[in-house]
Amino acid sequence: MNSKQVSNGILRAIGYLLGVAILLFFLYKIQSVIVYIAISAVISLTGRPIVAFLRRRLKFNNLLAVITTMIMLLGLILGLVGLFIPLIVEQGHNLSLLDIEKLQVNINNIYNETASHFNLDKINTGDSLENSELFSNLNFTVIPEFLNSVVSGLGSFSIGLFSVLFISFFFLKDSKLFENSLLALVPDSKVSRVKNSIEKIKDLLSRYFVGLVFQISVIFVIYTIGLLIVGVENAVVIAFLCALINLIPYLGPVIGGCIMVLLTMTSNLGSSFSDVILPETLYVLIVIAIGQLIDNFISQPVIFSRSVKSHPLEIFLVIVIAGLLFGIVGMIIAIPAYTALKVILKEFLADNKIVQSLTKNL
Repeated sequence: MNSKQVSNGILRAIGYLLGVAILLFFLYKIQSVIVYIAISAVISLTGRPIVAFLRRRLKFNNLLAVITTMIMLLGLILGLVGLFIPLIVEQGHNLSLLDIEKLQVNINNIYNETASHFNLDKINTGDSLENSELFSNLNFTVIPEFLNSVVSGLGSFSIGLFSVLFISFFFLKDSKLFENSLLALVPDSKVSRVKNSIEKIKDLLSRYFVGLVFQISVIFVIYTIGLLIVGVENAVVIAFLCALINLIPYLGPVIGGCIMVLLTMTSNLGSSFSDVILPETLYVLIVIAIGQLIDNFISQPVIFSRSVKSHPLEIFLVIVIAGLLFGIVGMIIAIPAYTALKVILKEFLADNKIVQSLTKNL
């Protein structure tokens, strides 16, 4: 090997690295578009059974079935946005977002009533907190600043919503659009295997996302009924918000429960702690416990066993590993990504013993 060959090899390696760097930079710059495409893919997979039902049962043509499905999805999105507006307005009023001093006084009152009710003052908890100047050091202006950021983000949300709906429409209308684009990059000898993998992935993920809709619906109904019985204001909106957050594996129920308790307590600021705030909070915790028991022992096993066809322990390990590597986003996409990977491995490495053990149920 002479110096010219070494130089060419070095230049070629530099060229590859430069190309990869440019590609990564390009993907970073268009990350919002990638997110739109990913959300649109999820929507199209969820709406796929609806389109199939309209075409097969009601004899709609493809375009009419897709338009009907998109109208249903758009109506659902607009309805949800309309539901959350009263909650934001009321919670903003209850938290006195325009009066930071009043907010601080209300929180101090809740703390004092809690300490008095549970006799925490006997163990000098109150003195400890007063000496630590915890409440005096809290920056309560963060709350209205966060609200302002949410309002300012509505503009970008509207652009993103239009983009997602536009892409979703064509994903539903031309179901082979993404598949044909991908097959154009695949060698002819691999086309049949890639086609089989894509069809299997689409089928499994459609069932999975429909299962998630079923899961959210069950938790939403339980939370709504429970909160209405308790008498919590804006029960429907709070129930849906907490049910939606439940999509985050393992952490979602905890986050949703904390939000539900917080919204319940802030809805009763100024009321008696012993007679109003504490009883409602305990009842809400009971509602959360019932919803999670039904979800953990009925809804989730049905979704995992019938959709992605994976063992619960297998799913648990995959979610934990994805969470450690990529955080909450990794936990959310762990199951769809793992399902797609299993299908691809079964199609291309069917003779491998490890692959056979992992994909025996597919």
